[in-house]
Amino acid sequence: MTSSSPSSLPDTPCYLNGEFTSLKDAKISVLDRGFIFGDGVYEVVPAYAGKLFRFEQHMARLSRSLAELRIANPMTHAEWRELARKLIASYDQSTTANTEKGNQLIYIQVTRGVAMRDHTMLPGLTPTVFVMTNALKLPSAQQREQGVACVTADDFRWEKAHIKSVSLLGAVFSRQISVDAGAVETVMFRGDYLSEAASSNVWVVKNGKVMGPPKDQLVLEGIRYGLMEEMCRALGLGFELRRITRAEVLAADELLLSSATKEVLPVTLLDGQPVGNGKPGPIYASLYAAYQQAKREQST
Repeated sequence: MTSSSPSSLPDTPCYLNGEFTSLKDAKISVLDRGFIFGDGVYEVVPAYAGKLFRFEQHMARLSRSLAELRIANPMTHAEWRELARKLIASYDQSTTANTEKGNQLIYIQVTRGVAMRDHTMLPGLTPTVFVMTNALKLPSAQQREQGVACVTADDFRWEKAHIKSVSLLGAVFSRQISVDAGAVETVMFRGDYLSEAASSNVWVVKNGKVMGPPKDQLVLEGIRYGLMEEMCRALGLGFELRRITRAEVLAADELLLSSATKEVLPVTLLDGQPVGNGKPGPIYASLYAAYQQAKREQST
């Protein structure tokens, strides 16, 4: 059911500008630049059994995004960690949801702050800091066993995709393309070259090698970029970042999505056509198992 008013929002804990409150009660100014311009950045950090996963990598990306927007990071990594841990514990105490305790998704948002409407990057503002957490919903067993369907589209978004900006209208349009088609994701191309999906990174497997687009301003470097490389090296799989053509994507042995919520997920149908043999492949199986091992070893 879609929430239609503030009163219908869940009474779950969040943090806003130095205070712990609930989603139902949290309020910001209508002149917050995140609301007016989308002038801010965000991060989404998974936690398993209450332990944050690859937290330092998420914080490094948050710092990079803030630096691009010329917004000073309002907290140290240690302060962000402590805040996230407090919300994880508070959420577990406040909810009776039938989910494994501590398996949550922590959302962090920092905007430039509140000021009269002006397009320039106004200096000296106090950033607005908002953090919330929700239950982490992972792909179903059926999706993992059968794979998922995706569709393709041109990447019509801006050319600073490496910034994890709250200006997500392009991603909203992109994701709606797949929703309208009854698919899980929209795999996008800039011209003839693979970029990413609406809210996931995309990986092409061919002849035992895992390939992804290069880390540049046209792609948001997902935290799983580094993790995928680490897992491939440990498994003895080839790993390469380079420009990948549409023809290579269509001829892939396996096609994978990665994100905080999808972890690693196999695509078995693309634009109505089977990927490879139309079933999740052995590279996916190896990477998924390695991902679960990484969760057990690296969560802190």
